Amino acid sequence: MDPFNTEAGIKPYSPCSAPASAEPIGLGRAVDAALCANPQTRLVWANARAQAAQLGVAEAAWLPTLNGTVSSNRNRSNGVVTDVRGVGLTSSWLLFDFGARSATIENARQLLAAANDTRDATVQAVFLSAVQAFYQAQGAEASLAAAQEAEKAAEQSFRAADARYKVGSAAPADKLQAQTAFSQAQLTRITAEGNLKTARGALAIVMGRDAYLPLNIAPAAATPPMANFEKDVNTLGALVAQARQQRPDLLAAEASAKAAQASVDAARAAHLPSLSLGVSAADQKTDGLPDVRTGSIGLTLNVPLFTGFATSYKVQAAEAQREAKQAQAEQLRLQVAQDVWNAWQSLLTATQTVRTTADLIASAEQSDKVARGRYAAGVGTLADMLTAQSAFASARQQRVQALYNWNVARATLAQAMGNLDMNAIAEEGKLP
Repeated sequence: MDPFNTEAGIKPYSPCSAPASAEPIGLGRAVDAALCANPQTRLVWANARAQAAQLGVAEAAWLPTLNGTVSSNRNRSNGVVTDVRGVGLTSSWLLFDFGARSATIENARQLLAAANDTRDATVQAVFLSAVQAFYQAQGAEASLAAAQEAEKAAEQSFRAADARYKVGSAAPADKLQAQTAFSQAQLTRITAEGNLKTARGALAIVMGRDAYLPLNIAPAAATPPMANFEKDVNTLGALVAQARQQRPDLLAAEASAKAAQASVDAARAAHLPSLSLGVSAADQKTDGLPDVRTGSIGLTLNVPLFTGFATSYKVQAAEAQREAKQAQAEQLRLQVAQDVWNAWQSLLTATQTVRTTADLIASAEQSDKVARGRYAAGVGTLADMLTAQSAFASARQQRVQALYNWNVARATLAQAMGNLDMNAIAEEGKLP
């Protein structure tokens, strides 16, 4: 089975194919569609290919150049027409330049590394957007289901209060309170329906589809977080160190700083002489005259003497650019630590919240059953039953929100660590 399709019964698919409207869409399918359709991913891929070509341009400086010429002229002098034809070859090869070419190639190589890391960072950002949109839609479906259950319970309470009112065992205020609670439950359900449609539309847009097209979202897994979740990582410092080694945006910033250093080296090398080898050969034919063949070979030493201080200014500009890139990389190193810290704390909070809501929903459900039984037996009040009913409905909604926060927090931590992929979030209840 396709590893991206974790839901049973889904057939393997082409990552960029459009899913059928009735086909359940899992997280992997949503992410694949987003990566295929999002123009940001195409942009960074194109930039990386362009920079790879620029590296080839820089490396070409190590090779000799060869130019060929072909000429044909007709001259008229004192009524005499003379045809002149010639062919020639000229070759030039830069032999030594005190490291200017090496610095230029290193600059292009580091810019290519930065482009590749930027591509990876963009892919992870799009990945996270797809994860958030998917879990938002999945959570909206669960929220609607909880609202529908609460509406059914409110309707049953209203009917019970109305029945007791008709036989004279309940006051008119009880019936009105139950009817008010029922109407509020209906409003909550209507709002949940609207939120679900909005969430489905947002997911469709992320997947590169029109918002109005129908989506069949796979149901959420019910696996809770692991009991020893906090023990999966020894220290937060280890997380930060790992993130600084693999965060693609930080790697891109560090590569940009190295490219800036190479630019400084190239600018300084422009002060120094260069040695080139030149070779040329030509053959000229003129009507009525013997053929003329010429050839030459020689070395040219180019010594920059004065450029109006332009080279010095170029070095200063390159050094300032290097300092700016190094400062940006250092700032991002600090930002990585903050991102990991925030994501880790959010995940711990979400984990604890999921566990607490599990206990909350169990106790609220039991309290609701007891209150209903007491009211049906005539020993409980309507206010107690409605209060328990409202608490149970609130607990269900809090459970849905807690599960959503936990799933998104796991993906956010993986993105902060720089290793957000399907393997990082494929197993429920496990740290990325």
